[in-house]
Amino acid sequence: MLATRMEAWKQRTLQEGLQEGLQEGLRKGLQKGRQKGRQEGRAAMLLRQLERRFGVLPDGVRERVSAAGTGLLEEWGLRVLEAGSLDEVFASPRESGLHPNAC
Repeated sequence: MLATRMEAWKQRTLQEGLQEGLQEGLRKGLQKGRQKGRQEGRAAMLLRQLERRFGVLPDGVRERVSAAGTGLLEEWGLRVLEAGSLDEVFASPRESGLHPNAC
């Protein structure tokens, strides 16, 4: 009888642990998916802004934007407002000559 209760407790504990693990994995997966979606949205918006301002973009620019992290996308998104060329958008802050608060 004790062995039966122990086995039932073991199975219940195992099921609860498995359920918690699945929920945590799902939560992390959804969070990662939302983050990736936001990053892709920022990249798409920046590409549209760059095309609107500078015309047809070289493939290298598209690749660079697509591979960039959120921080760079935000920085470049601000720079495009004042930049006179693609080089100014992608230059380091010191090289760009743009207002430091714009980056």
